Amino acid sequence: MANPLKDRQIVLGVCGGIAAYKAVELLRTLVKSGSQIRVIMTGSAQEFVGPLTFEALSGHPVWTRMFGRQEDAPFRHIEWADKADAVVIAPATANIIGKMAYGIADDPLTTFVLSVRAPILVCPSMNVRMYENRVVQDNMVRLEQAGIKVLRPETGSLACGHEGPGRLPNVETIAEDLRSLLCTYNLAGERILITAGPTQEPIDPVRFISNPSSGKMGHAIARVARRRGAEVVLISGPTALPDPQGVKVIRVSTAEEMFKAVMDHVEQTTIIVKAAAVSDWRSAGLFEHKVKKDQMAQPLRLEQTPDILKALGENKTGQILVGFAAETQNLRENACAKLTAKNLDLIVANLIGRADSGFGSDTNQVTLFYRDGRAEDLPVMDKEDLADIILDRVLEIK
Repeated sequence: MANPLKDRQIVLGVCGGIAAYKAVELLRTLVKSGSQIRVIMTGSAQEFVGPLTFEALSGHPVWTRMFGRQEDAPFRHIEWADKADAVVIAPATANIIGKMAYGIADDPLTTFVLSVRAPILVCPSMNVRMYENRVVQDNMVRLEQAGIKVLRPETGSLACGHEGPGRLPNVETIAEDLRSLLCTYNLAGERILITAGPTQEPIDPVRFISNPSSGKMGHAIARVARRRGAEVVLISGPTALPDPQGVKVIRVSTAEEMFKAVMDHVEQTTIIVKAAAVSDWRSAGLFEHKVKKDQMAQPLRLEQTPDILKALGENKTGQILVGFAAETQNLRENACAKLTAKNLDLIVANLIGRADSGFGSDTNQVTLFYRDGRAEDLPVMDKEDLADIILDRVLEIK
């Protein structure tokens, strides 16, 4: 599932701290992703952000007290725990971390946490001195030993004026860790090498040979593989995309640089997905200075760049090798020829030129071709959905 948050029941716990306002944006992000959110607020959290804000955005009443008119259901902590698919506590204070570490249940949030069996993500946020206190560090270790995921805070300038670790991570970082908690870890133990994006082959200091690849497909595969438990190395050409969370990213520019980076890591991998659009040609010589229009008397001489996919196919040592083919015509003929010539296990092929498929788009429409001659036509879909299918097919091949 490319969007693990869709149609999930998530409980958001909000504790008292200046970062409580970020929980509002987290709630908006989770709702936008299709989740159903219920919110539990500690008494201190209500001093920073009012319950009405969370109620309006979630569409559900906010749980703030154990007893009283608002909380008529005596077993609410059990009912919510039974329905929850995941729990995220953001921000998590030193107080709540200590209570959770030692099983103290004296308010709605801690009582609920003891009852729930769904995955829990704790996002600490506090002053750097509090965070680095040995007791707090030991308590976080206790939570991790109990199977609770702790997302360590970011380092930077804190509201108190101090510098150091203690900042609540950005909302998308928290949401991505939550997605990982909700995925099936069927790629655990796999080491996946992925290439993405274009390469740029310089002609002179201001010009280069390249293509329109955005890198979105390769980056999507890297994100999804990491969510499913794989150890991922992403070798990316020049793109405007941020590095996927939890992935080792190696940035390169030219085909030669990508070739070297791939070969440096190939022996440690079990699966290789070659999604990069590598330039097949480069200038036979690099001009030292910008070439003026009237100075280019001769046609530009070109030479071939290293064929990374061919080298991988010739030197396979048990890895599953997946290639991509972007074609303008004769899709089956060209893709199958590449599948055979490069010794691939699977090739993902598409016809470019459509607005909803190929370079730069958020969606893609491809056909999968297999070594045994099978072909699988897929409809237009989000690139993360396609990434999930590709990884599923790789597991079937293994």
